[in-house]
Amino acid sequence: MKIEPFKVELWMNEHEDKAIYNTGETCVDSISMDELFEIAGLDKTETLNELAQKRLTYGHIFGNPRFKKGIASLYQTIQEEEITTTHGAIGANHLVLYSLVEPEDEVVAVLPTYQQLYSIPASFRATVKQHVLTPENNFLPDLEEVRKLVTEKTKLIIINNPNNPSGSLMDREMLEEMIAIAKEADAYILSDETYRGLTQAEVASPSIADLYDKEISVSSMSKVWSLAGLRLGWIATKNKAALEQCLLHRDHNTISCGMIDEELAAIALENKDRILARNQQIIRKNLNILDEWVAQEPHISYVKPQAGTVTLLYYDFDRSSRELCLDLINNHGLLFTPGDCFEFESCVRIGYGCSTEELIAGLKKFSEYLATI
Repeated sequence: MKIEPFKVELWMNEHEDKAIYNTGETCVDSISMDELFEIAGLDKTETLNELAQKRLTYGHIFGNPRFKKGIASLYQTIQEEEITTTHGAIGANHLVLYSLVEPEDEVVAVLPTYQQLYSIPASFRATVKQHVLTPENNFLPDLEEVRKLVTEKTKLIIINNPNNPSGSLMDREMLEEMIAIAKEADAYILSDETYRGLTQAEVASPSIADLYDKEISVSSMSKVWSLAGLRLGWIATKNKAALEQCLLHRDHNTISCGMIDEELAAIALENKDRILARNQQIIRKNLNILDEWVAQEPHISYVKPQAGTVTLLYYDFDRSSRELCLDLINNHGLLFTPGDCFEFESCVRIGYGCSTEELIAGLKKFSEYLATI
């Protein structure tokens, strides 16, 4: 199987460890086990002693019931038996695509988005039609254009909500219109919802899994919950046929997730309101800082994100995004992600979910750099 190199991951693999100012990070400021236990009000010694007593077997093959109960609480209608755990959202997306997409199938995917969502179907020799989101439309789908792309041959429509890298957010009305398009073709919708819940305003962020009977929701413990080190994600769907295929294929590449990882994730989701409140405070404070900074920088513009931890910063000078980002990381220790990792140019992706101090320092360094342009 031939597959396109994963541009974002290659970039981060090569450059993240060199960063003095890591404004390329996409998770909300990560928490330690100490912080997790403190948030949960647990006695550290007692909790670690309990974990130390566990025999390190495969554990629960389809996911720790306590963890799955926590996942189900993030949805309106999803039940625990409609969930399976995976190795991160990256594993969940791969499992769904590996299970459902066959050669000569037709897939419609938005762009920009996380690259695996269109590169993996293409590697299976599916026909991938891309709907390009634009800043002029606030990086939201043009539903009439989507309708033109979808045909009776379309097996899967792939969306990313909230969107990475733009930070746009599709509301319930738009999701329902997307569902209407999918129903016309009897197509599945795969929604990567890794950033769901991290909104700037107090607005609902519905899951596609609660709205459609051929839906598949994917998410993880990484971005919203600040626990990327657990490497845990999940698939949630009410569609029995899709779930059965995912479980059948899962036997070939997963077996189970880590027992201790799922115990810690269960603790986190039992305290989801506290963690979410912490993380909402961080991203809202940081976006205000970023918004004020953009307003003061003559070379920079952006579409203000509505959700998530990332957005695209556009610049007005003549330089490729890769050349700019290489200069910034190699000569100034400042990490962004080039727009070309998302097939876009004249922009870079910034992550603003880091600590406030790191964001301020990174923006100051970028301002110093821009002053020399």
